[in-house]
Amino acid sequence: MANFQLTYKPFGDKAILIEWPNRIDENILKDILQFKQVIENDASKYIVEVNHAYNSILIIYKNFINDFTIKISNLSRLYKIKKTDLVLSSKLWKIPVCYDLSFGIDSEEILKSKNIDLRLLIRLHTNPVYTIYFIGFLPGFLYLGGLAEELHFPRKNNPRLHIKKGSVAIGENQTGIYPNESPGGWNIIGNSPIHLFNSSEDVPCLIKGGDKIKFYPVSLEEHLQITELVKTNTYQMESEVLSG
Repeated sequence: MANFQLTYKPFGDKAILIEWPNRIDENILKDILQFKQVIENDASKYIVEVNHAYNSILIIYKNFINDFTIKISNLSRLYKIKKTDLVLSSKLWKIPVCYDLSFGIDSEEILKSKNIDLRLLIRLHTNPVYTIYFIGFLPGFLYLGGLAEELHFPRKNNPRLHIKKGSVAIGENQTGIYPNESPGGWNIIGNSPIHLFNSSEDVPCLIKGGDKIKFYPVSLEEHLQITELVKTNTYQMESEVLSG
């Protein structure tokens, strides 16, 4: 586990915020996920939950923290312990996307601004293997890193009140999928028929931080076929286990 210069801050009466350097970086993500696992292994019975974002971990404890200095000192000690045998498991998930303009309601604006055609947009969007940094904003909303610079595009000044479930979108240097209908200010370029979050399942969201995503294009007909399979719970999202 690499050693970064971390800061530790009280966050209310029952929580501590740990922050890494303020940048999107896969080395930082790996360090965060490793330290998160160390914390959970060491003090799970004292903790309500441990959440992470691009460059931070928030630890929420069950009881009030009487002495933050002691807690922070213990966390700092844990971080400095090298865990050379700690392996993080991850998966590569392959997600179908239909880029038809009937779904990609903002694609024409992007195409015109970038002076590219739809085929190139699709190729640029499906070529990368994206890293999932964390899940937030909505349950199942994946924050992905790795969008091609040619597709970076500003968020909308006036967000929409209703974004369709499964909408695949671009916001600044990020791309993602809206797991449910919601407001949103990202630019819609397609739609995926899969469910990213299902509250009725034992594990509502199969995908987790540290996993990878690979988009692949499907036609309108294929999108409809997958939608029907999803409705009957007979669609199996393709994935493969990656080495730690």
